[in-house]
Amino acid sequence: MVTPLIKTATESDIEPIVSSLVLAFSTDPAVRWMYPSPQEYLKNYPQLVRVFGAKAFEYKTVYYIGGYAGAAVWFPPQSKLDMDAMGAFLQQTISQQRQEEVFAVLEQIESYHPHEPYWYLAILGVEANQQHKGYGSALMRHKLQECDKTNTIAYLESSNPNNIPFYEGHGFKVIGEIQAGESPTIFPMSRHPSQELSATFT
Repeated sequence: MVTPLIKTATESDIEPIVSSLVLAFSTDPAVRWMYPSPQEYLKNYPQLVRVFGAKAFEYKTVYYIGGYAGAAVWFPPQSKLDMDAMGAFLQQTISQQRQEEVFAVLEQIESYHPHEPYWYLAILGVEANQQHKGYGSALMRHKLQECDKTNTIAYLESSNPNNIPFYEGHGFKVIGEIQAGESPTIFPMSRHPSQELSATFT
């Protein structure tokens, strides 16, 4: 099988990537809990991706594959997410009765992030009709190889329990469970660099 080509996103790639991720996350438990109706989801999730991923686009650590069939939004070690912008956007777009639970989930998420430098996989998605072609694994390996070379931890939150075996197959381990009120459970996962691979590059 031909290895899919991974490309680094530039400003002109933002909108195609956002569209791809909107298709990829249309059945995600956590996202659809926040935006349960089709109208809410289609109106707000594209902008949520733009707001959440803005700094990663600036850092040039967003990658896409296969004619925008899928994308990965990474944050490099010691980078800062714009949580003020994220919080303001969620306040504007999520129903009043759900906001308390959403912000309780976010507070728990923050407590699981590693203390040492780490790569943060904020979003990974592949369109439903493009799955099972190796795109997700190719996007994952693209950055994890660098993590192993530099002996750096990788971290993510899985918002869909069905994806946990996929992440475990790439070396991630569940380190906790996050839940508040009626929210679906979110699973923080971390991956320590492969000792075999990292030793090769030291």
